[in-house]
Amino acid sequence: MTQSKDPRLADETRLAEIRRRVAELAQDVPQLARIALEAMVRDHNPDYKGSARKAGRAGKQSGNVSELTAIATLKPGGADRLRRIFDLTDGNMDGAQRVSTLHDMRFVFFDDDTRILFATTYDGDWDTYINDFATKIPGLMDLLFANVEGWPGIGSPTVKDFIAGHQIDAAGWFVANPQVTVVDVRRYQRTEKALNAFLDAMAANAAMDPATRAALETLSRAIAQPEGVDY
Repeated sequence: MTQSKDPRLADETRLAEIRRRVAELAQDVPQLARIALEAMVRDHNPDYKGSARKAGRAGKQSGNVSELTAIATLKPGGADRLRRIFDLTDGNMDGAQRVSTLHDMRFVFFDDDTRILFATTYDGDWDTYINDFATKIPGLMDLLFANVEGWPGIGSPTVKDFIAGHQIDAAGWFVANPQVTVVDVRRYQRTEKALNAFLDAMAANAAMDPATRAALETLSRAIAQPEGVDY
């Protein structure tokens, strides 16, 4: 049964609603748990602001990052075949990098190798992500998921229904950098390499004036300063 919001709380802000719900929940938990609950609603750096909206047809999305978790039954011998495929590359599937929105994906066998959990994190919405797999790495997808009962093939018009039918939305989910996409990370890596090369070249310039050298030293120290995580 769907519960409607109390009309007396119609003007309540989202943050106020969360604080109220935490206070209600905290009545039934120990003191340490109460402290942890209160810490969950502290105001944080907006650069790390996430969300809990839908990623599209299935899954959750936080900022720019979405999750997909699916559980399926394996064909007889499917776990053994998949292990041999993974062992060929020591579990490193670099070909998946052709899907430029893919953060990670993992496969977990359970129930005596009769079922598999597939979990992945990606940028953007669900439909676009599945389309990327179908167009950029169709061979890899069919090689892996042909070991799953009922797999229709990545090119099948029913494949999205199959995936959505096995997907389970995460009940709780945290993303450390919800605004940072895979493309952003790669750009930051290129920027860091270029900046380090620039700083090395400038440091070797004996004719540099004192003001410029001092500015570059300040920049180098700022870049080298580790980012704190306790905010």
